[in-house]
Amino acid sequence: MSLLKVTELGKSFGGVKAVDGISFDLAPGELLALIGPNGAGKSTTFNMVNGQLKADRGSILLDGDELVGRKPREIWRKGVGRTFQIAETFASLTVVENVQMALLSHDHKLFSTFRRAADHKRDEALALLDQVGMKAQADRPCSVLAYGDVKRVELAIAMANSPKLLLMDEPTAGMAPKERNSLMALTKQLVIDRGMAVLFTEHSMDVVFAYADRMIVLARGRLIAQGKPLEIRDHPKVQEVYFGSGKTFEKIAEKAAAVNAAVGAEA
Repeated sequence: MSLLKVTELGKSFGGVKAVDGISFDLAPGELLALIGPNGAGKSTTFNMVNGQLKADRGSILLDGDELVGRKPREIWRKGVGRTFQIAETFASLTVVENVQMALLSHDHKLFSTFRRAADHKRDEALALLDQVGMKAQADRPCSVLAYGDVKRVELAIAMANSPKLLLMDEPTAGMAPKERNSLMALTKQLVIDRGMAVLFTEHSMDVVFAYADRMIVLARGRLIAQGKPLEIRDHPKVQEVYFGSGKTFEKIAEKAAAVNAAVGAEA
C-alpha cells in the first residue's frame, strides 16, 4: 500500500524541463533514496513534494490527498516533516525550546502572546529529544552544539507534527563518517518504530547503499531506474550516468554492507 504516489510529475523553467514526467511511490516503513548526478532534477522533485515549487503537471498524492497546489505549511499539517541540507534551528534558544517552538506551531499557538515556548509541552518535547539521543542536552543553547547534534535536534523538530512522511534533504551533508552513520541508523530506527516513510536525497553513496530500502535514479529530469540497492548497483544505465564506462558501484556497495554489519552488531 502506497503512502506517497507521484504520477507523471513535471516542472519546466523557461524552455528547460527540470523534471520530465516522473512517477514513483513510497510505502509506510520505507526509506526511499532519490539520487542522480548534478542537474538531474532531484531538488526540483523534492521541492514539489514539499510544496515549495508547484508542479506544472502531474499528481502528488499523500494517502490519496492531492498535494499539488498546496502551500508548504498546509502540507506540513497533513503530516509531512522536513529536514534541510543546512540544519535550521534557533541558535539563541535552548535545545528543548527549539522543539517546543515546533510544537507551538503544530498547535496553532506560535504567535500567541499568552504562552512562552518554555511553558509549552515540555514533557512532549523532552520525549522527542529522548528519541534522538538529545534529552541530556535539552537545556543547552543550540549555538554551542556540535554539528552532528544540531542535526539530531533538527530531526526532533521535524518529528513534532508526528509525520507520516519525512523528507530529508542531504541529511548527512557536512558530517563526519561516524556521525553520518549514527544519524542514518537513528532515522532507520524511527522509521521502524513509527511506521513512517522517508524520502531522502543524498550525495554520499555509501550512506545510500547502507540505509535505503529502495532507490530511484534521475538523470536530466527523467527517471532512468528504480529498485533495490543491488538492482541499482548493477544497472548499466545508472553506472553510465555516474561513471561513464569501466567503473561500477561494487566497491561502494561492499563498503555499505560492512557499515550495515557494524551497525547491526552495535544494536
